[in-house]
Amino acid sequence: MRKLALLVCVALLVVTLKQLDRARFRAARYATLPFKVAYLSTKEADRRLAVPVEGVRVKQIGDSWHAPRSGGRRHEGQDIFAARGTAVRSATEGYVVRVGENALGGNTVFVAGAGGRTYYYAHLDSYAPGLAVGDYVTPETVLGYVGTTGNAAGTAPHLHFGVYTAGGAVNPLPLLAER
Repeated sequence: MRKLALLVCVALLVVTLKQLDRARFRAARYATLPFKVAYLSTKEADRRLAVPVEGVRVKQIGDSWHAPRSGGRRHEGQDIFAARGTAVRSATEGYVVRVGENALGGNTVFVAGAGGRTYYYAHLDSYAPGLAVGDYVTPETVLGYVGTTGNAAGTAPHLHFGVYTAGGAVNPLPLLAER
């Protein structure tokens, strides 16, 4: 019985140490994020972006740029419709700078990319397991899954995909290319 109790204690200690190591690693990665993003912003912005929704082709995307929205707003992105739960991948290389919720976008992810651009992925049903601020992503990285969170409740499942620069929103549709 004592051997079993000792083994359980050792196992718990090992698990706790691994969790502390992961926490320290994430904290270090988070601390260097501003420098990584600043360096990336000095590089030329991507001329082409991979369609972020798995299995969707460019010709399937209806142009929703600047469509009227409630409150006198204009739509600053493209809605890419797909079945709920379809994988959403990063459109480019970059760093995750925010994972969280807001009233309009629901479950959202922001990725900082080259040229000072920020990429916005909204209405996600859920996030990819383990996705965290500071993660380096590529067009192969799953960020989350198509959904209807935020103000998209009651609509067909889709990803709202936005591209932002220091000058404001940019229409993503002309930049999108097949995967």
